[in-house]
Amino acid sequence: MPATLYVVDAFTNEPFAGNPAAVCLLENPADEAWMKNVAREMNLAETAFVCPIDDGYSLRWFTPTVEVDLCGHATLASAFAIWFTGRTTQEETVRFHTRSGWLTCRRREEWIEMDFPALDAKPCSIPLDFEAALGWKPIELFHTSMDYLVELPSETLLRGLAVNLAELGKLPVRGVIATAKSDSPNFDFVSRFFAPAVGVDEDPVTGSAHCALGPYWQSRLGKTVFTAYQASRRGGTVKLEVQDQRVLLRGEAILMSKVEFY
Repeated sequence: MPATLYVVDAFTNEPFAGNPAAVCLLENPADEAWMKNVAREMNLAETAFVCPIDDGYSLRWFTPTVEVDLCGHATLASAFAIWFTGRTTQEETVRFHTRSGWLTCRRREEWIEMDFPALDAKPCSIPLDFEAALGWKPIELFHTSMDYLVELPSETLLRGLAVNLAELGKLPVRGVIATAKSDSPNFDFVSRFFAPAVGVDEDPVTGSAHCALGPYWQSRLGKTVFTAYQASRRGGTVKLEVQDQRVLLRGEAILMSKVEFY
């Protein structure tokens, strides 16, 4: 079916940085097999499919291999595309119905603020093959509803991780969040995210991971407002605020390209 997709770099205001997502703005619901094929063709960490419904839009996210329950950067990109194409004014809040419930996006000057669910990270046993997968032996490991979360003792160690993607992909989770306290006074903490099990070796900037990182670092640092940096090759900045069982994620976005499907 004919369709137009907008490729948006999320969590950045510079081209070729942040996390690219493709956004397909539909007029009517699309066939799931077609959406999977489009996501595989785009071959980005996520392709988002947006369709108008009562009181907002439906939103679904696909990696090149699977549909996922929660995605931050493709939600941010979807809101950006809706405002960019004039489907609603920039003063209006955009509401998305997703597999994780209703999510909202609103403009905060040059930033886009997303209201997401907070994810608890609970201590768990360390799998025998975890050290071989991550390339480092943790003292403590945490489990969210989707991922493992591990804190490293330094940003230098985090940036230098040499993970085994084949072994990481065998772990019984969506992905692994690695984090450390930042060496820079501009950031509270840094992170990396690996998800080969769902077709994403290393995600450039992961909004959904910060739904767990916010509450985790709240317990470590005793504060609720953070500026974080995801230290992937592309890199990106996430501002976040923990509010009870919600996390407000803020990021910038820039349009990179427009793709026509025939």
